[in-house]
Amino acid sequence: MLDERAERVLWAVIKSYIESPDPVGSRYITKKYAFKYSPATIRNIMADLEEMGYLRQPHTSAGRIPTDKGYRYFVEHIIGHDVGYDERLIEELQKRFTHCARDMDDLLNEATQTLSTISHFLGLAMSPGPEGSTLRRIELVPYKEDSIAVMILTDEGVIRHKIIKNDYDLSANDLDEIARYINRRFTGYTIKEIRTELVKELIEDKNLCDTLIEKALHLCNESLNEYGANVFITGLSSILELPDFTDVEKIKELSRTIENKHKMIKLLDRIIQTDGVQVVIGSENPIKEMSTMSIIASTYKDKDRPAGIIGIIGPKRMDYHSVISLVDTAARYLTKIIEEEGGS
Repeated sequence: MLDERAERVLWAVIKSYIESPDPVGSRYITKKYAFKYSPATIRNIMADLEEMGYLRQPHTSAGRIPTDKGYRYFVEHIIGHDVGYDERLIEELQKRFTHCARDMDDLLNEATQTLSTISHFLGLAMSPGPEGSTLRRIELVPYKEDSIAVMILTDEGVIRHKIIKNDYDLSANDLDEIARYINRRFTGYTIKEIRTELVKELIEDKNLCDTLIEKALHLCNESLNEYGANVFITGLSSILELPDFTDVEKIKELSRTIENKHKMIKLLDRIIQTDGVQVVIGSENPIKEMSTMSIIASTYKDKDRPAGIIGIIGPKRMDYHSVISLVDTAARYLTKIIEEEGGS
């Protein structure tokens, strides 16, 4: 733990660097924050903080900037955990969610766009993983000439959409009958249980060839295939306007990384195992291409179990207090929406 003087100076350096990405000098801090310490005292404290690894000096003649260790101390010991609700976000989400209630993909898309608009960083979300979700109802509707629109309603009270090929040339009546069979057979089963049953029945019931039940099993299997977590990331154009992103190669690298859904899911799977808002700073990130970024994310829940993730990705030089508040507010609000829909 740092003493009070060191904490105040570290706070001042980080706050100054958040406002402007220039190395911070002792004279600047003395004038800006009206400390009772002399510039020489502050300079000595900054040198001590550098020696302890909380600050670093990019050039010999420059001021100091925070290190990942400095940001970590700032988040854990200086900000505190009672960041409060963000009322602006609640108002904006209420407006947007009015038009997309019960569709999980729409909810998360709107939530990430809202977070990005307010924070000017990247909005991030991961949809519920399917394994523990329970099927409430499936609907099959003809779509265009050769496709079927599948709507899956789970116990979260939200709908997931998928378009599959109509390989059997099934009519609307056929699809209604198949949907009724699937609902009678599998309603109340988890997605994992349904997949297990489908594999077993498709192997055992080869004699069902060309019957409606056989088609129902194949359609159900196709509908649930790759019914997994979706990752939503919005706001890349906004973040690229920040002074932190002037290197074209780094911009390309960041773009490729966030477009790699497998990498992002692997990262977010770690976060979903923990409660509350998680802050991953710079080098703590297992994806090396994102070592200059910080991720602030939280799980949203359904019946006290993690259902997915909502968060923000931005430069390490971000207003952590404000962003933590945004993420915590979004997670609590999504939890409330899901639980209300699930109970309706």
